[in-house]
Amino acid sequence: MAMNMQGSAGGSGRRGRRRANVMAEINVTPMVDVMLVLLIIFMVSAPLLTVGVPLDLPQTQAKSLEQDKTPLQLSVDVKGKVFINDTEVAMADLIPKLKAITDARGGMDERIFMRADKKADYGTVAKVMGQLSGAGFKRLALVTEVEQGN
Repeated sequence: MAMNMQGSAGGSGRRGRRRANVMAEINVTPMVDVMLVLLIIFMVSAPLLTVGVPLDLPQTQAKSLEQDKTPLQLSVDVKGKVFINDTEVAMADLIPKLKAITDARGGMDERIFMRADKKADYGTVAKVMGQLSGAGFKRLALVTEVEQGN
């Protein structure tokens, strides 16, 4: 009169509980979500970090120049204000400040990147370029944007 002591769970003796199979796959969906969010953040913030003076640059088909160190930027905005990097400079103080900066950075042979808004007064831009040339700055590069297709 022996009774069968095994439960009805397939005769394994576990009384209705089955062990879940271990999943051996890595779920990459959360990682992809985080990476896409980071990509969007960097795409939005990168243009804000590059330029301090807002200008509407003219467009050309010229290729960009390769540069080893941070360039010295001279900007003329639509109102005719002149900036060295992000700092506004009076026209009378432009050459002495540029000479002091270039002497500290390695001499007058450093390239100066000139950025001017396309709606800026041509006379102001020509005056700045004339002062640079007269002071001995010979490596002047005009900055433009890549021309977009029509």
